[in-house]
Amino acid sequence: MKADIHPDYHTITVKMTDGTEFQTRSTWGAEGDVLALDIDPTSHPAWTGGKQQVSEGGRVAKFNQRFGGLSLKK
Repeated sequence: MKADIHPDYHTITVKMTDGTEFQTRSTWGAEGDVLALDIDPTSHPAWTGGKQQVSEGGRVAKFNQRFGGLSLKK
């Protein structure tokens, strides 16, 4: 490996939304920093089965809302 081109790889603490913590190695922050998560697998709708926003207001839904009444049939 070339010298002085790689980022510092050190141990940090990750704090989940429910308060649990674990240690991992990362290039984020400095040695011993705490990364507090706003969204994690215990709170994100994709993992918890909550309401998903993709089906509510995507581009296709907006198009169908504006032009859904039009048809090519005579």
